[in-house]
Amino acid sequence: MLSSDNLKNIAPMDPSDLTIGELLAALADYKDKPLVFRYGGRPVKPGYHVTEVKAGQFAALDCEANPESWSEIFVQLWDVDEGGPVHMPAGKFAAIIRKVSDYVALDQAAKLTFEVSDGVRPMELHRAAQPSLVGGTVEVELSPRPSSCKPRDRWLEEQKAASGCGGSRCC
Repeated sequence: MLSSDNLKNIAPMDPSDLTIGELLAALADYKDKPLVFRYGGRPVKPGYHVTEVKAGQFAALDCEANPESWSEIFVQLWDVDEGGPVHMPAGKFAAIIRKVSDYVALDQAAKLTFEVSDGVRPMELHRAAQPSLVGGTVEVELSPRPSSCKPRDRWLEEQKAASGCGGSRCC
């Protein structure tokens, strides 16, 4: 049985993953700008809803029976056109997250996953890139969250460290 005492490995977070804290900090200066999430090569519809925000603490065994633990926040987006002709302002999105944090403890450094569906197609899991200002909107590119092999990921990180390669310039 897993307990917090024997969970020695904290699941490494992909450096391209954005946390909820990083997302909110990036949006802070653009409260009045429309917030547009993009996935599958297109933007979410202007009437999208944030239908659920979940926070979870996970304990698992990886494929080599190594215990793993991590916290993760899930933001569910319903990609529908019911809210009017413009996308939700970044400040409204931030206010929704703040409201959730009044009731649910949100680890600002937790892995952030977006669950996206139009209500017809199955929900898809995505990670978020750093927001960018495009014209008069704040855009957040969502990309499918791939599965990974944590022992292999750790081995690759060890190889990078051993070769003295600390960044994307040489690897």
